[in-house]
Amino acid sequence: MQTVERTNQLSLSVDEMLQDYRIACESRQASLAGRKEVFMGKAKFGIFGDGKEVAQLAMAKFFRNGDFRSGYYRDQTFMFAIGALTLQQYFAQLYAHTDVEQEPSTAGRAMNGHFGTRLLDEEGNWKRQTDTKNSSSDISPTGGQMPRLLGLAYASKLYRQNPELHQFEDFSINGNEIAYGTIGNASTSEGMFFEAINAAGVLQVPMLMSVWDDGYGISVPAHYQTTKGSISEILAGFQRNASGEQGYEIYKVKGWDYAGLCEVYQQASAVCREEHVPVLVHVEEVTQPQGHSTSGSHERYKSQDRLAWEAEFDCIKQMRMWLLENGFATEADLDQIETEAKEAVKVARVAAWNAFNEGIVTDHKECVQLLENLSGSIEAHASEVAAIKEELEKTTVPIRSDAVKAARKALRYVRTVRSAAKNDLVKWLETAQGENADRFNSYLYSQSEESALLVEEIKPEYTEDSPTVDAREVLQACFDAILARDPRVFAIGEDVGKIGDVNQAFAGLQEKYGEIRVTDTGIRECTIVGQGIGAALRGLRPITEIQYLDYLLYAIQILSDDLACLQYRTKGGQKAPLIVRTRGHRLEGIWHSGSPMGMILNSLRGMHVLVPRNMTQAAGFYNTLLKSDEPALVIECLNGYRLKERIPANVGEFTVPLGQPEILRAGTDITIVTYGSMCRIVLDAAEQLQEFGISAEVMDVQTLLPFDIHHTITDSIRKTSRVLFADEDVSGGATGFMMQKVVDEQEAWRWLDSKPQALSAHDHRPPYSSDGDYFSKPNVEDVFETVYAIMHEADPEAFPAIM
Repeated sequence: MQTVERTNQLSLSVDEMLQDYRIACESRQASLAGRKEVFMGKAKFGIFGDGKEVAQLAMAKFFRNGDFRSGYYRDQTFMFAIGALTLQQYFAQLYAHTDVEQEPSTAGRAMNGHFGTRLLDEEGNWKRQTDTKNSSSDISPTGGQMPRLLGLAYASKLYRQNPELHQFEDFSINGNEIAYGTIGNASTSEGMFFEAINAAGVLQVPMLMSVWDDGYGISVPAHYQTTKGSISEILAGFQRNASGEQGYEIYKVKGWDYAGLCEVYQQASAVCREEHVPVLVHVEEVTQPQGHSTSGSHERYKSQDRLAWEAEFDCIKQMRMWLLENGFATEADLDQIETEAKEAVKVARVAAWNAFNEGIVTDHKECVQLLENLSGSIEAHASEVAAIKEELEKTTVPIRSDAVKAARKALRYVRTVRSAAKNDLVKWLETAQGENADRFNSYLYSQSEESALLVEEIKPEYTEDSPTVDAREVLQACFDAILARDPRVFAIGEDVGKIGDVNQAFAGLQEKYGEIRVTDTGIRECTIVGQGIGAALRGLRPITEIQYLDYLLYAIQILSDDLACLQYRTKGGQKAPLIVRTRGHRLEGIWHSGSPMGMILNSLRGMHVLVPRNMTQAAGFYNTLLKSDEPALVIECLNGYRLKERIPANVGEFTVPLGQPEILRAGTDITIVTYGSMCRIVLDAAEQLQEFGISAEVMDVQTLLPFDIHHTITDSIRKTSRVLFADEDVSGGATGFMMQKVVDEQEAWRWLDSKPQALSAHDHRPPYSSDGDYFSKPNVEDVFETVYAIMHEADPEAFPAIM
């Protein structure tokens, strides 16, 4: 562990030090004013960076263009210091201003303290990252920034060690960029922190991790959080003993020591950037003057002695004393800076509030006037409309939904009225609803020209010489072509490298393309995904493998809270086109037969979820995704790798469109909707049903997100008048999802002559053995008997009961 001696080698001008003091004072005043705004009802919640100002100023000094931050929701001072956040933008976020120009981090979609820079232009194209100081988009789950941080640092390693990537200077200059991470001391208790710390040490990547240690996690003191009460003490074994040895450099420094912090970050940044050694900076004795957030007061759980110590060792107070003691400023100089800081914050706060309210007030007044016009032009229900108008008029601090609710309520009363005033209100409401859809509902998926939905379909081509092989060889040929075509593509995962994954789809490709392109990882699903997220944010095209679908549970939180909502929470400002590859469905055993599709569908809106029935379809999906700018989960059929398929002549180029089901077997009596491994079971059952006079149309949905965008399933139901949804998920899972999409959203109920039905697995996981699979998941006989029962109910004479 490093204790940095004062070397007096740090060269800081007086102007630079005083500018730092100014930023610290402005940031503190912003925190104080922000808390007041919440208590005045002008914002819903506040969480602030007071007490961490000086440490963040020191870190910012060595943050260069091309570097990335993956941080903590108290990093406002750092963002001010690197020029990535203005005071007015800070308050715009507090008020949840939906204008991306006013609030560029999230366009009002995340609570305050959640920062990020806009990595994309208005068309969704990458900006040049090496000309700017960059911040990935923050998330609230503490510790959740760590997996992505690992990936941001890993990208620098790839850009440095793979010569083919040196051409991509918009994203990296020979891998010289640091990924700076920040976290609170209590959140180092999270498993994601330890997993990422260990992985960074194994990988030896330029990750500089700062821990802001204020001794608490909300009200819970450090001795409940961390062994020995010190994260640097328990990680001391990671400290490398000599230059060139694998490991970390670990530093400890006080959060109120301006000069010491600057020297530590100077040394830490140098070794991290030049040697690609991960670094931990443990910033101790940090204070938190306003407590954790606006939800409570720290006086409830801190002793009077602790509060007195925090007042004395407030970092800004200590910095002021240091400046005075060393003759860098006078009392008058610093008093003036503090006064000017208060005024700057006041001006920014007022400007942000006025800008936030301008559009809302305009809409509010327009709606009031339209309601007045309406009430004055009708006889029936004029009083009800007038009352709604008066209630809206009384709203002193309106929000957008106030006027919309009033308009919608008024239209209930005039539903039978025809008038110009009513038409005007309807037009206003339609416009407002469209504008608010853009403000609050847009960019769940890509809206760029590289959207996966816009990728042109290219059919697979076969010749007389196209070989029939084990299906996994189709994927192997596809991945070979992809790796040869695009140096930005790499694949990582457990057993992916040396043996080419457990099912051999990457067999021989590490030897061909090198370990830097096809790479083994440790058993750490969460940070495997995180490696991919961070690398994708920096312009690379990772394929990260989760060995079995059941193991996705380790990574589902980071996929859901970080990757799936990235485009949404930045309103198109950031993207990470990561492909997560896994395999599942049919096999034996409680932990190797999962098909938790309902969980996935409900957790991963914002990602595409693709469920190919064979490896040829999977290969086409990989080609499609690599032409797009969106993240996706591809679930291959675990029992399909040794089945026989032909390799298309254009195996590296053909594409399969998303959201378009395929009819596998035409029929006239019933439509059976399924996907994945169930396709073979349903096709077998359909063949047997044909012997008994039942013609089943079998449809493979191919992708669950997006789902049947052209409503082809309903087209089938128009013909058959009956439908069965079948899969391997538990009851109410993906079958319920598919049924709602088709029967409700597509209005297929209009064409049904029989009750729509779902056939799913039992509500437990399959026990081991083939019998466990047969008696737990839908089998051929289940499909046959379910369809037959539907036909029996429709025509009992033609289809007498089996039992």
